Amino acid sequence: MSGHSQFKNIMYRKGAQDAKKAKVFAKLARDITIAAKSGLPEPDKNPRLRLAIQAARAESMPKDNIERAIAKASQTAGGNDYVSARYEGFGPGKVAVIVEALTDNKNRTAGNVRTIFGKRGGAMGESGSVTFNFERIGYIAYPQSVAEADKMFEAALEAGANDVVSDDENHEIETLPDDLNAVTEVLEKQFGTPSASRLDWKPMVKTDITDMETAQKFLDFIDALEDDDDVQKVYHNAEFSEDILAKLNAEE
Repeated sequence: MSGHSQFKNIMYRKGAQDAKKAKVFAKLARDITIAAKSGLPEPDKNPRLRLAIQAARAESMPKDNIERAIAKASQTAGGNDYVSARYEGFGPGKVAVIVEALTDNKNRTAGNVRTIFGKRGGAMGESGSVTFNFERIGYIAYPQSVAEADKMFEAALEAGANDVVSDDENHEIETLPDDLNAVTEVLEKQFGTPSASRLDWKPMVKTDITDMETAQKFLDFIDALEDDDDVQKVYHNAEFSEDILAKLNAEE
């Protein structure tokens, strides 16, 4: 689970990201719409929709926004047909990057992502060019407050999880991709709806970033990708030195 915990080393920027609430809400709404289209529009009968709504509530998304997103799932409500897309390449510092998007126009999204790679010191690659650096896993998260670490560890492993890492904020649970839904359902009965339940890309090898200039360029590159309306998630294998992290936090 070190791959997921490592993502926290740039979470000092979360405050700046949270300031972009309109864009955050738009992406969450798209997730809800897709989830509602994938099954029934009732959260209690559609686990994927229930989790999407939970994620939206965690970001304080208004109830009206959530309801409109569900309504868009029907063609009569004017819902768009979104498809998933994945892009791969290298960012500044030769860091491996996977970009996942939901789009109603793949040509537009591919062009936008390629432009960001090109203008921000990266290089977009072909499909499969960096995924060998990552492992596909199921990822479940709960707030630390729902249970003691030992209790969560035992419950998750009994439910079929592969590993659990707990810290002061979260319990992070890793499963095989095919076991994600089953493990989530078991844990929901004991701990309630998780804050996250999704398929993830876990980095198997890391790329060290040890100088401030590269670190700043890389973070600006990630910000630009995440700022694109169609981009839902960005994964990478960057690892920042303690010295760089201290400097970045001091600048924030």
